[in-house]
Amino acid sequence: MKLLSWNVNGLRAVLGKGFGEFMTAEMPDIMCLQETKARPEQVPLPLELGGYHGYWNSATKPGYSGVAVFTREKPLEVTSGMGIDEHDTEGRVLTLEYPDFMLVNVYTPNAQDGLRRLPYRLAWDEAFRLHLCKLALRKPVVFCGDLNVAHQEIDIARPRENRFSPGFSDEERASFTTLLDSGFVDTFRHLHPDVKDAYSWWSYRAGARPRNVGWRIDYFGVSTAFVQRVEAAEILPHVHGSDHCPVGLVLR
Repeated sequence: MKLLSWNVNGLRAVLGKGFGEFMTAEMPDIMCLQETKARPEQVPLPLELGGYHGYWNSATKPGYSGVAVFTREKPLEVTSGMGIDEHDTEGRVLTLEYPDFMLVNVYTPNAQDGLRRLPYRLAWDEAFRLHLCKLALRKPVVFCGDLNVAHQEIDIARPRENRFSPGFSDEERASFTTLLDSGFVDTFRHLHPDVKDAYSWWSYRAGARPRNVGWRIDYFGVSTAFVQRVEAAEILPHVHGSDHCPVGLVLR
């Protein structure tokens, strides 16, 4: 089974940048999108998505945030949000139940400049961790999306310069460690522990992407016991159309 995840930074925008051709070439079984910035009725989806069931969780605020999942196999159940009013207005979590696992598509809030939203971000992280742990009591969990954190120094091109930046603060990195320590595995780093210069997001500023001055902030994580099902975990930096590139997971 092939799963892909991509922060498209506006689905309507990426449709004009080869999204349909990308789907045709990759043919994923499940496609998870973050930062869709749209409601489903606003998006003229390409014919290439005709073979998929589509599920959306859009933000209350127009043109902001939002996640969506396109899946060939119809899930047993789909749930939007985490059941917490404080965290469920921005369209950031979508949970799909399959026979063998629970899939969670997530777009984690950014701590913002000056870390002014860090307290909310950390509270959100804890709520999300508990959401995953609760699901894991039922079935193994696969979570994916833009987690908005580069976990280790190897996951960012310039760790020293960015130590106090949103997405690489000590607090956010420690929070992600707590998540993994709760029974989950970062699949890319599990399979590629020493691979450097592997990033999934690049600033639009100063030609960062051509110079590969990036961050790895997009992940596929799985329950520890589910690692045996992981055949491959990859990053697709050759795919353009957003400031992020897709990341992928292949399950046996």
